[in-house]
Amino acid sequence: MSGHVAAIFRHPVKGFTPEPLQSVALAPGEGFPHDRAWAVENGPSGFDPAAPAFVPKQKFTVLAQIAKVAAARTAYDPETSTLHVQAPGAPQISARLSEPAGREAFAAWLTQLLGEDAQGPLRVVEAPGAWRFTDHPLGQVSIVNLASVRDLSLRLGVELDPLRFRANLYVEGWPAWAENDWTGKALMVGWARAQVFKPIVRCAATHVDPVTAERDLDVCKALFDNYGHLHCGIYVRVTSAGPVGLGDAVTAPAEEPADPPEPARPPEPAATP
Repeated sequence: MSGHVAAIFRHPVKGFTPEPLQSVALAPGEGFPHDRAWAVENGPSGFDPAAPAFVPKQKFTVLAQIAKVAAARTAYDPETSTLHVQAPGAPQISARLSEPAGREAFAAWLTQLLGEDAQGPLRVVEAPGAWRFTDHPLGQVSIVNLASVRDLSLRLGVELDPLRFRANLYVEGWPAWAENDWTGKALMVGWARAQVFKPIVRCAATHVDPVTAERDLDVCKALFDNYGHLHCGIYVRVTSAGPVGLGDAVTAPAEEPADPPEPARPPEPAATP
């Protein structure tokens, strides 16, 4: 069963604007390139870059906690580590996140934008090496099946923007919700190989419209009411390196063939009288 890559996104700063890509190179043991490589602490998080360990997203400025984060429009230049930031009613700035002054400038700008919604103090932190500020410590790459999003949209009677789910890859061509049964199975993702780690459990971040920055739909309730779970998308771990581009095949796990029936036994010869 094959689908194809319909969209590729990175999220350079956790919780902020997704950036579309034409292609990406994936490799085992490495994070998705420039994805969630930065985060903004909403008060001290305890994150130590010298000994990186998982920190719950509630410690950062993310949509699950602060819907107004979606009002910020960010664009990241990895060559210069410069983040360009704007929002309605706020000044536009460019901050080089590799420099303390740049990180402080972005934190100050964001403090003004979020106002009382931020507990603060805000501080920009960087993920060292291959570490990433993902919602799950072993969730290297996230994939969302667009057929599943459309099916949920039909149940809700509204058209859901797939960007609510903040995935790295969006796939067309798979049956709706088939991905929920693939834990532990192998995938071909473009020219890379991967193993499905687990379904993604959704949170209140999906309730925020990524365009209006309004918390307008209870997507988690809709998932549970309609399907009895909170899943939408899967995490995968890359097992063999390769490039992935728009239009590339994403080959779902093949169904295991059923055991063949045992051949019929020949009848026992009649007893000789």
